[in-house]
Amino acid sequence: MMSLFCILILGFFSGGTLGYKQGDNVTLYVNKVGPYHNPQETYHYYTLPVCRPDKVHHKSLSLGEVLDGDRMAESLYHIRFRENVEKKILCQLTLSEKQMDQLREAIEELYYFEFVLDNIPFWGFVGYIEESGFLPHSHKVGLWTHLDFNIDYNGDAITFASVSVKDIKPVPLEEEAGASGLTVTHTYSVRWFESLPLNAEHVRDYSFFPKTLEIHWLSIINSLVLVVLLLGFVIIILMRVLRSDFARYNAKEEAGCDDLDQGDNGWKTIHTDVFRFPPYKSLLCAILGVGAQFLTLATGIIVMALLGMFKVHHHGAINSAAIVLYALTSCVSGYVSCGFYTQINGKRWVWNIVLTSSLFSAPLFLTWSVVNSVHWWSHSTQALPATTVLLLLGAWVLVGFPLTVIGGIVGKNRAGSFQAPCRTRNIPRQIPTQPWYKHTAVHMAIGGFLPFSAISVELYYIFATVWGREQYTLYGILLCVFAILLSVGACISVALTYFLLSGEDYRWWWRSVLSTGSTGLFIFVYSIFYYTNRSAMSGPVQSTEFFGYSLLTALVFSLMLGSVSFWASLAFIRYIYRSLKMD
Repeated sequence: MMSLFCILILGFFSGGTLGYKQGDNVTLYVNKVGPYHNPQETYHYYTLPVCRPDKVHHKSLSLGEVLDGDRMAESLYHIRFRENVEKKILCQLTLSEKQMDQLREAIEELYYFEFVLDNIPFWGFVGYIEESGFLPHSHKVGLWTHLDFNIDYNGDAITFASVSVKDIKPVPLEEEAGASGLTVTHTYSVRWFESLPLNAEHVRDYSFFPKTLEIHWLSIINSLVLVVLLLGFVIIILMRVLRSDFARYNAKEEAGCDDLDQGDNGWKTIHTDVFRFPPYKSLLCAILGVGAQFLTLATGIIVMALLGMFKVHHHGAINSAAIVLYALTSCVSGYVSCGFYTQINGKRWVWNIVLTSSLFSAPLFLTWSVVNSVHWWSHSTQALPATTVLLLLGAWVLVGFPLTVIGGIVGKNRAGSFQAPCRTRNIPRQIPTQPWYKHTAVHMAIGGFLPFSAISVELYYIFATVWGREQYTLYGILLCVFAILLSVGACISVALTYFLLSGEDYRWWWRSVLSTGSTGLFIFVYSIFYYTNRSAMSGPVQSTEFFGYSLLTALVFSLMLGSVSFWASLAFIRYIYRSLKMD
């Protein structure tokens, strides 16, 4: 178990730059190609008809690189440290009609390639499209056969690398090249530039993808205003109503009135039923446990990002870090779930631990199986190798599940009795007919929309980072928005729970989970809007991955916010019933 844990930990740390002497060989790795607008659809560079060695040698990859779809292989480019090269021939190829069709299709889909030099990735487009004129309309597709490599160095270290095609004409890929095919000669040049010191204010910028996102103050101010309004509503209005309720109920108690016989109404009349344990205890506790785990997991990832523990441009590093934290925080889900299950008189604690462990891992495995099968069918590099699958499965079997069991046993043994200020009658009270605005669907709509509105603007930038080419580095702002989300969820849950109890409906247990947990539904609806209106993604490979993992994201938010909502409602209910004068 310890060796597996070490492998996972090392999986999201990448090596540093190497030290070179003039004339030392610098290996250039070719990595992957794919449509520019489909970041998760990538293929090995050598799937295209390009110059390749007789025997392909692949580089050993970390877990983070494998999860990011990297498949680095040595190239034919000969690059020596601080030695310029001018238009050196790489190879000569004769392209068949089928190969030209493959290249034309790739260029028309805006295929880009990724090379890696000394752990520095850089990108370029495979070809060039020219559209001109309306009548007559011309559509020309050209292939870049010459690449200029621009490399910056400082001392014995490589600091930047890029590729350019400036002042170079592409080779046109004509529709009819004849039976003999088209012969192309691939060439390259290498130019070295001495850069400023690494701590200098100005460095060369070879950015290929969009730059890092700027701070969006409007989104933050909008969320803060919403939190202030909700807190004001809960603290001022709700507390004034509660103060009036306390005065009315306690006055009747001091006068010796029996509240059940005097035709009183409101939340006091259900004090003998409000702590009646709900149906499906095990499922409820599993939701609370997994929600607490993801609350811990999300906080841990944001704090790790703030501390700079992984590179923000490498999605695989974030994925592997999330896997490690998910396995290690499994004890949280077991502890919370089994502990509370024992408090509410649950008897099948073993089944509760199994349900808790599989509540998210089962949908995750099912979704991953479908997505990975689509990637495998399309020969994408995003399809995980068998060794990586076994490693991740081992992380769950040897780390995640045992920690869930250990946490569950500790939670069961440390669980005391359920703290209820009121005694519960054996016979449940009849619930009066509720108006339409107190039904579950209405509460879910209100409880889900308000937390979603607090993060809707920030959600766009997160989607643009995960499913686009942006780089999100505002983790301090993200931490604030995350706190705002939890605060709004807790506040709206307390308000909706009070309205439910004031109608003498004591079925608040599941209602509190569903009301704010419905935020996940709004997030999934937003993902559909983002896919159709805010992105240029297309194709079965990208669509399957996007909607599959968007569903999982919605599930994570539902579990996390449902857990926060429940604990906020439970604390509120204990407070109001503890403040009453009752026998």
